[in-house]
Amino acid sequence: MSPTERARAGHEEVRMRGSHVPATGTITVVDWPDPEAREPGQLVVRMLHASICGSDLHAVFHGLLHAEGPQRPGYPGHEGVGTVVSSRSERFPVGTLVLTVPKGEMGGCFAELQLLDELHVVELPAGTDPADSVQLRRLMMAQQYGTCLYAMRQFWPVETPARRANTCAIMGAGSAGLFFVQEARRLGFQHVVVSDLEPRRLDVARALGAVPVRVPEADLAEVVAQVSGGRGADLVIEAVGLDVLRDQAVDLAADRGIVGFFGLPERHGHTEVPLWTAFRKNLRLQASVAAQSEPGLTSFREALRRISEGEIDVEYCLGPEFPLERIAEAMQTAEEQGQGHVKLTITP
Repeated sequence: MSPTERARAGHEEVRMRGSHVPATGTITVVDWPDPEAREPGQLVVRMLHASICGSDLHAVFHGLLHAEGPQRPGYPGHEGVGTVVSSRSERFPVGTLVLTVPKGEMGGCFAELQLLDELHVVELPAGTDPADSVQLRRLMMAQQYGTCLYAMRQFWPVETPARRANTCAIMGAGSAGLFFVQEARRLGFQHVVVSDLEPRRLDVARALGAVPVRVPEADLAEVVAQVSGGRGADLVIEAVGLDVLRDQAVDLAADRGIVGFFGLPERHGHTEVPLWTAFRKNLRLQASVAAQSEPGLTSFREALRRISEGEIDVEYCLGPEFPLERIAEAMQTAEEQGQGHVKLTITP
């Protein structure tokens, strides 16, 4: 029985367990007051699973802690699935299974309960079994995959005449990078090149049809030049969030190519970009953020459909599970490149 359930049984003050980030470098689990749906459209979700994202690591370890983060239960988790247990929304009655997509900087998925509004949840497909952990964890990947679908529509929009889709270079083989691999293949790129530090993740990239490049042992620029015939990559996606990689992304791009910035920047404020090179190459530099604010959450709905119908491979994302009380260990493992795993799950 959870602390919250014990409290309810004893008619004590009802408090849930949830993560707490009091300062950069520290994440713990403490008691928080149970959230309540007070406003029209609000609902409370009992979290069944949550997943650690790279941006969570930036918030906890890398100096991007939001000013309100220490006051928010379950922060910074923003990828999760659960069951509605209290609702003031006609669209999402009690008992509805949902994907939760809170705004990234205000996530609260690392808790037993999460307060949301109806604009930041998507109902899971009919027939989803709340007792089937594997099925739920597969569908949970729609949060990350949805952000990639949203980004790819910006990075590679439909144009007339169509752009040359010869080579796509992806920096980072985490869950986002591997979803971008599948999207690039679906969009018809002849060559997809992926770089990463972890050989196990690169094995997944290879199985998905990409050319893997383990850095720094291998030179990503040389591989891109080889497969593209020296022209460079028509699309480069930086999916890690490092300044040095953004610089390299501009160098890798072909003339009139596109560079997509997906990884969260290392810091607030100004960051240098090799603008002269980008200017001379006539590049488009495109960032992608805030998929959670997309009208109708179209990309997340499409991601759920594709996963549920087997159009997208997410099996490699089903890594180790950690109970909520071991979140500090889980976050440290994720910080260490997941010890080769693509995704880690937190189960409240």
